[in-house]
Formats: sequence, C-alpha cells, structure tokens
Amino acid sequence: MRYMMTYDLMETMRNTNQWLGATALSMASYPLFSMVPNPAFNWISAWGEVTERTFQRMTVKPDWGIRTFTCEDGKDHLVDIETVMERPFGDLLHFKVSGRKTQPRKVLLVAPMSGHYATLLRSTVKSLLVNCEVYVTDWHNARDIPVSAGKFDVEDYTLYLVDFMREMGPDTHVVAICQPAPLTLAATAYLAEQDPAAQPLSLTLIGGPIDPDATPTEVTDFGRRVTMGQLEETMIQRVGFKYKGVGRMVYPGLLQLASFMSMNAERHSAAFQDQIQRVMRGEASDHDAHNRFYDEYLAVMDMPAEFYLSTVERIFKNREIARNEFVVAGHKVDIGAITDVAVKTVEGAKDDISAPGQCVAALDLCTGLPDSKKANHLEPGAGHYGIFAGRSWRDNIRPLVIDFMNANSKRQPKLKPVRGKTTAA
Repeated sequence: MRYMMTYDLMETMRNTNQWLGATALSMASYPLFSMVPNPAFNWISAWGEVTERTFQRMTVKPDWGIRTFTCEDGKDHLVDIETVMERPFGDLLHFKVSGRKTQPRKVLLVAPMSGHYATLLRSTVKSLLVNCEVYVTDWHNARDIPVSAGKFDVEDYTLYLVDFMREMGPDTHVVAICQPAPLTLAATAYLAEQDPAAQPLSLTLIGGPIDPDATPTEVTDFGRRVTMGQLEETMIQRVGFKYKGVGRMVYPGLLQLASFMSMNAERHSAAFQDQIQRVMRGEASDHDAHNRFYDEYLAVMDMPAEFYLSTVERIFKNREIARNEFVVAGHKVDIGAITDVAVKTVEGAKDDISAPGQCVAALDLCTGLPDSKKANHLEPGAGHYGIFAGRSWRDNIRPLVIDFMNANSKRQPKLKPVRGKTTAA
C-alpha cells in the first residue's frame, strides 16, 4: 500500500495544481475586475491559464495531428491511422495515405518506451510519409494496462518487435530511435537465427545506447552509481485507484518528468515565465511555439517496472547487448548471426544522452556482416533530439537514410560452391 499511496499522492498534487490554475484563471477573469487598474489581475489570470494547461497535459496522450497529406498530384489526401497488430502493451500502427499508390519503401519506426508517447516522433513520421509507407510502434501507458495482462520486460519488448517484423514481412526497412536501438538489434539477430525469411532489408539505429560504456554520459553514470535496490526503492510505485492498471508496479511518468525538468530547471522556469508574460500581452495562442513543445514534452506515460529495471540492469549495468550475451526466452541471441541485413548507425556530435561511440558499437558486433553492408554517420553539431526530429534530420540525415534504404532495397541471393564454381542458391 505504501507504493500505491505515493503514486496517488503525486496524482493528487498534480490534480491540485491543475485546480489552482483553473481557479485563478476563473477568479481573475471576472468582468468586474476589468474596472480595476491593477495589472495583478491580468498576471493571476495568465498564471492560471498557463498552470492549468501545464498540469492537465501531464495525463493526456497527444494526438498524432496528421490528418491530411499533400501528394505529388497536388491534392490533399486523408491519412488513416490503422492498427495492424493490437497487443496489451503496444500496437503496430500504419499511416495509410488514402488514394495514393503504395510507396516503394515500407518503414517500421521503432519508438522509444522511455516516458513519452510515440507521438514524440510526429515530425519524423511526417517527413517519411513523403515517399514511404510508415509504420510505428505505439506503446501503451502502463497505468492503463490491467495487472492481469502480466509483466513486460526487455525480453517481452524484443519479442514484440520480432512479431511486428514478422507481420510486416521481409521487404521492410527498420529505423530504431534512441532507447530501443539495442533491443531492435537483438530482435533482428533473433530473426536471423530463428526465422531468416522474416528479416528486414535494412536496420538503421539512431542515437541508441548499444554500448553505454563506449562514451560515458550523465545517464550512464547514473546507471552505474545507483544499485538496483536503490532504484526499486525510490523509483518504483504501484498504480493508484484512479486507473485501470491499479496495483501494477510502474516507473511513474510524473517522476520521470520531474527528473527531466530538474536537469534544465532554469531554462524551463524562464520558458514558463516568458509564456505568462505573452498571455498577459495577448501574444500567446493555442498552438504557439511554447504550447506545441510543452504539450508533447509534459505528456508522460508510466513504464512497467520490469521494463525499466531490466533496462538499467541488463542494458546499462551488465551491458548484455554490448557483450553479445543477451538472452531472449531462454535463447542466447548471437548478433553475429546478422549476415544479410544492412546496418547503419547515426549519431549526433553533441548528443549528451547517447554520446557518439555508443551507437556505432553495433557495427563491431555484426561480425558476420560484410563491410559493404555497414554504414555510419556522425552529424556535426547535432544534439539528441535533432538527429531524428530537428533540422539535422530533415536536411542531412533523412536523405542519407533514404539513400541507404534504396541501396539495400533488394536482398542479394546467397551463393554456394558447386564443383569449384560459385552459383546462386
């Protein structure tokens, strides 16, 4: 009960702040106060508006906001978001552009399960929709998943990816962004051993911690500094009575958000103070730059406790992927078994979350893959977000990723020796 009371206390504090914001906005907006020449009422009203929206967004899943797409014919086509596979902890979505012929590249975007929703990749999806059939892993908020659905750890995550790749077929190009990069690499190796016919054509890993010790950061230092007992005691709580997942052990999104905010507290504080001033002057709007960013940034989801703890222990502390010692469902995965899936890594020179060196380590693990099927790109001046959603992605990285997909759009036939000659199998 202690863990459940803590969870409900955090939710109570969030709810109270939302209520205080709504109350301040309503009270200071009475027409009568317009007769009082005191800017304090304008400030209270603006503070209430910003505060209410801030704390309300923490429990709302953002909308994808991709409703139409302008195709080469110059017409706007509706975008239907179809659920291809539905599972308890995550779905496979397809962004189908109605009335458009099927595009030559089928792309699976593997979204992170790291506290934010898959909608964080909205701009990435929109940029790929131009000439790709885009599929995305849409992970669910653990607070809404009943305890009866069971556990979900890094092995379960990997098996979900295996099922998604099988469903999409061997003509797929996989792009894993940030946290899922090591597990996507493991899922590809698992298929190479267990179901070679279902392997994707290419695998692009963007800013992921394949080997966290290659270049230490604040994130990896934290993983080394704390014990698993400390993490379980301080970070794990039980979902409270308000949600369907009542009783499930989770790493709460609100706790993760507090950590995110504290890392750049001064910058966030200044951003909210500036927004309050803009609201007072009537310069703010529902979809201005501040609201567009924070509506997404503040929308957090709970992670299953097993997934969070096993990620820290097995990926960061024990480096099972980096040491090629990862086990899935009792099977030891050999990353060297990847022999005909082209692998590309992308890193940002100023990435302070997954620093340069951590992701490119994947290429050394692919011992069975010829150098002709390996590629790496280091983007100068780019931070973590920029390599998959910012200007660096749009202007430089996306064209390189598309070229890599095009260069590996067909799988070369395997060769076998016949009486001293080499022929296609």
